[in-house]
Amino acid sequence: MKKWLMAVLLGTVLVLGACGGGGSTDDGASTDEGSTETDGATVDSSAAEAAYKQSCASCHADDLSGGVGPDLTAIGASLSADEIEDIIVNGVGSMPGGLLSGDDATAVAEWLAEKK
Repeated sequence: MKKWLMAVLLGTVLVLGACGGGGSTDDGASTDEGSTETDGATVDSSAAEAAYKQSCASCHADDLSGGVGPDLTAIGASLSADEIEDIIVNGVGSMPGGLLSGDDATAVAEWLAEKK
């Protein structure tokens, strides 16, 4: 019984942790620091990494090496930014959709697409 209860509690913590925090702390200021250009589009790497760490790192690890979720260190070698964004927005397998949306989903997808 104790093992079952611990498994349920651990699962709950993981699910709630994967949901990320509340609203964005973005104050609307823009900066070129931490920006890279991918396929003609500029990616704000620092903002994308911050959004990733808030909503994705609990399953995919801070260093993208995986954990509960798959390793993302070379995800750009097999998926395009559009494909990654579709997964972020809609989910796939046990990954829920909607953890990021809008500009955050686009930025993280473009940032991850650079990982080859």
